[in-house]
Amino acid sequence: MGSEMALAPHDIMRLAAHNDRETLFGDDAMWLCLTCETCSARCPNDVDPARVIDALRELAAAEGAGHSPRNVRAFHKSFLEQIRMTGRLSEVGLIMQYKLRSGALFQDVAASPGMLTRGKLPIVPPHISGVGEVRAIMAACERERVARAAAGQTGPDTHDGEGAS
Repeated sequence: MGSEMALAPHDIMRLAAHNDRETLFGDDAMWLCLTCETCSARCPNDVDPARVIDALRELAAAEGAGHSPRNVRAFHKSFLEQIRMTGRLSEVGLIMQYKLRSGALFQDVAASPGMLTRGKLPIVPPHISGVGEVRAIMAACERERVARAAAGQTGPDTHDGEGAS
């Protein structure tokens, strides 16, 4: 994913060290990071760029600076909604919700029939026994977010009203 980012992880680290928030928060690079931790594993200085990027996302959200791109927000909200509904990830549900939220309705549509016929995209997600517990955890997180918002506190999970960033 680094090749898709205008700022490479080492550039982000340098900007963070110089406290250049305007450049950091004005670029989509930190939102495009997949947090695969490849940069952290390969860092010759034994620094953890993935963790720094995650912290920068939290700072940007807390400060209301540097809004994540629409497709990133769409994926995030769709992912969390699938976890809320089924207790695990439903690929078909994730794809449908993401496509509706992002507006990319026909992107990758040609790949869908083959994936469905080969069983790569199960229509119905497998049932898990702990779905009630997952929902309770997510409800507790939402109550905490609402309480912080009511108290006027901002944080990484209050910037869009839809859960953690």
